[in-house]
Amino acid sequence: MELRQLEYLIAVAEEANFTRAAERVRISQSGVSAQIRQLERELGCELFDRSSRVARLTAAGEAALGPARAAVNAATRLRQAVDDVNGLIRGRLTVGMVTGCTIAPLFEGLEKFHRQHPRVALTLQEASSDHMVEQLRAGTLDIALIGASGAPPVGLESLTIVSEGLCVLVPHGHRWASRSHIAVGDLGGEPIVSMPRGTGIRAAFDGACSAAGVSPSIGLEATSAEAIADLASRGLGAAVLSESMSTDFAETLVALRVDKVPQQALLLLVWASSSNPAVRVLVSCLREVFAL
Repeated sequence: MELRQLEYLIAVAEEANFTRAAERVRISQSGVSAQIRQLERELGCELFDRSSRVARLTAAGEAALGPARAAVNAATRLRQAVDDVNGLIRGRLTVGMVTGCTIAPLFEGLEKFHRQHPRVALTLQEASSDHMVEQLRAGTLDIALIGASGAPPVGLESLTIVSEGLCVLVPHGHRWASRSHIAVGDLGGEPIVSMPRGTGIRAAFDGACSAAGVSPSIGLEATSAEAIADLASRGLGAAVLSESMSTDFAETLVALRVDKVPQQALLLLVWASSSNPAVRVLVSCLREVFAL
């Protein structure tokens, strides 16, 4: 009995089809069939009912599937344990980044990790924070830089990169330009330029408006701070950004701190609890570059 035969058993059971299972494990369909037949001869019984186009597990196959999965998982853990001792990391990491949030230290951390472990293939993708949290919980994403408000997502490991309040930015000729701060209640009738839903800044702003009983008029949305500031500078609305973002636009816009925001805007590194050594090493690299 070989480990690959157990992997093929699992693939055929999950795909309910020998051809699709062969595509998944990247060998020929005849190769999968031959290995399953060899396993059946060794066990002395058929594992699949082949009387129809759908490959269905027999009673013996159902009984074998759980132990087969346990054996494959144990082999994976064994390899990871040995790799940990030898300092060897390989495989693939899928990294998420909230749309429109270009954070140089994230790229520095990925570079540092890649130099240390070039055999790990890195994939970087952009998405909304809410979607990436779902992906992390589903196991299709390994680690992500997300925006949130108030508290990190439940059930995930996290590191807080930024925790700060909000600012409203207006042109120098605006009626609010002489002020240094503003109440959420004052924003009710003002056109707003904001990040889209699924970002930490927007979540913090929506929470503040809800707490104050205000229905903001968000006419324009953009995913980058530069675009939001540019729209505001053209008089198309008051921009809502985080405090640190606001300092980049002091020459063209006046920043007013928003009073009594109940939940801070957060920028977080988030990942699922995992025994994957590559995730742990990447987290360590990111801790260094973010000085956490």
